[in-house]
Amino acid sequence: MIAKTNCVLWKLDRETFNHIVKESAQKKRTNFIEFLKSVEILSTIDEYEKLQISDALKVAYFNKGDSIIREGEMGDVFYIIEDGQAVATKSFEPGKQAVEVKKYFKGDYFGELALISGEPRAANVVAITNVKLISLDRQSFKRLLGPIEPILQRNSESYLKYIQN
Repeated sequence: MIAKTNCVLWKLDRETFNHIVKESAQKKRTNFIEFLKSVEILSTIDEYEKLQISDALKVAYFNKGDSIIREGEMGDVFYIIEDGQAVATKSFEPGKQAVEVKKYFKGDYFGELALISGEPRAANVVAITNVKLISLDRQSFKRLLGPIEPILQRNSESYLKYIQN
């Protein structure tokens, strides 16, 4: 390469670059594992399973007022709140304003109903503060959370009072 103007060039050798990338990935994994320990629903899974989940997690950010989930859409992502707050709203009659049915805080999860049942999203979820979420896609959810799916199914029954009228 030839520079078109005067410049300062920095370079990293392959070994240093790989070390930085691996160290960053390890730090991310460690942070996720520590956070997963604080999520009640995941308390029954072992360290190896937490490690596998942490490798599959993705981070998503939403601003205050953003829709995270929309009622009626097909769901393909499971979310856990890492930071911030969100609220679930539900429309009980067409044309009527949605009403608040549940608030979510750090460590709370949502989006599992659509992944378990294969049905469209039962409610809206909107960020009420800036929110940092960690998420699993449908395939990772089924593969990694299979051991706790009966617990999620049982817990999902508590939503019935919110989504049925």
